[in-house]
Amino acid sequence: MSTHRASFTRHLAYDHSASQDEGGTAGAVKQSLEELVSQVPAVEKEKFGKEMEDFYRLFKRYLSDKKERKPLDWNKVRGPKPEDVLVYNNLPAKDLTGVAPLLDKLAVLKLNGGLGTTMGCVGPKSAIEVRDGQTFLDLTVQQIEYLNSVASTDVPLILMNSFNTDEDTSKIVRKYNTHNVKILTFNQSRYPRIKTDTHIPLPTTYENKPGMWYPPGHGDLYESFANSGLLDQLIAEGKEWIFVSNVDNLGATVDPVILNHMATSGAEFVMEVTDKTKADIKGGTLIDYNGQIRLLEIAQVPKAHVDDFKRVKKFKIFNTNNLWISLKAIKRLIEAKEMSLDIIVNGKITDDGTSVIQLETAVGAAIKHFKGAHGINVPRTRFLPVKSTSDLFLVTSDLYTMENGQLRMNPKRTFQTVPIVKLGDDFKKVNDFLSRFKTPPQILELDHLTVTGDVVFGADVTLQGTVIIVANHGAHIDIARGSVLNDKVVSGELHILDH
Repeated sequence: MSTHRASFTRHLAYDHSASQDEGGTAGAVKQSLEELVSQVPAVEKEKFGKEMEDFYRLFKRYLSDKKERKPLDWNKVRGPKPEDVLVYNNLPAKDLTGVAPLLDKLAVLKLNGGLGTTMGCVGPKSAIEVRDGQTFLDLTVQQIEYLNSVASTDVPLILMNSFNTDEDTSKIVRKYNTHNVKILTFNQSRYPRIKTDTHIPLPTTYENKPGMWYPPGHGDLYESFANSGLLDQLIAEGKEWIFVSNVDNLGATVDPVILNHMATSGAEFVMEVTDKTKADIKGGTLIDYNGQIRLLEIAQVPKAHVDDFKRVKKFKIFNTNNLWISLKAIKRLIEAKEMSLDIIVNGKITDDGTSVIQLETAVGAAIKHFKGAHGINVPRTRFLPVKSTSDLFLVTSDLYTMENGQLRMNPKRTFQTVPIVKLGDDFKKVNDFLSRFKTPPQILELDHLTVTGDVVFGADVTLQGTVIIVANHGAHIDIARGSVLNDKVVSGELHILDH
């Protein structure tokens, strides 16, 4: 056996499932992975071989699940027990200075593997300008810098990149060298797409050719974090907890109340959840299943019960993906290979028409593995994601004020709820969105906005109540400078000239 294959097989020897029959599909996949590892330069072989080991273990679980997995028994799905989801407002109040000793034991990790393609941008989503010319990453660094300054502490910022975002992010973070923030980065794994019909890996070379490889979802955080060496480094530096959140969630700041709770409760894992609205019907939720707390994603719900899952009355909370986790607990579970996250099978079609699947996992699904794990029902202000230009419309408006990189609901708004905003396809891309607003509208009294078609807003427009603007196909609507639309429906074609 050649050296590279011996190395790969040596990795697999630590996989408890490797003792099972490796013939058939699993054996063919193993052979393909060994061929990929054989091509890797010596300096990269150990890291790449470990990634292929992790992928192989995930793939074998996928095969086993297909054969043996029993469907979710909907009759056993219950809402979480009261002790499994605590109420934020019932926790002891704390401010940043009051938890300064605990902050010395904290690190902040942002999931930074996504691109801005959904909104028509090229490069990392964290580089999109979202407020006053500042990007997600700019605001995040400001938040950590303020935190370290106020509490006289040294909380590091860690970015989990993907192979899609690593190069650009590495260039961007150089500009923060003068800031009072230590920035560390590592890459999540790079897994091979597999053909739907044969289950054989699509790539024939380890090179990162477009469409061949994929980042396997944020559930890969645990293994890639450990493989990077940063997990051991942080523990050696005396860090005990890590706060994980999506880089595009502008509400996910370090919260002293929850940090204090982590320290006093001894919980190894806390998930922030918040009240579900009709805009959040597809979000994962915490449930009790056979007496165990679990994260239930919509992809796991039997088709006959999807509508039941979406009902706000039955499943009242959803996962914000703001997670507080014990570093030592992560290390224990990884070393014991006890982290078995539910597999999400994501089907794709490549540019040449090949049907492939991606095996992915969700970071929050690990809640079932940690001791004392539970949820905390937090205020909606902790969940402020920007997934679309409709979200971007909100965070750029006067609905929010900004201080030290943090967005807060404008106190001048009568009701502390977020308006429902639905912008049509003409606003989908960021550049198109920006070209249709001379300045962000004033929306302090807005409840609902729907805009479709070719619509352009002049400067200093005010929107109040429910506003619906529909430009018919081929028509154009101009909303003039200084217009005030209060409970208005505008349709057809309209040109209002400034004078």
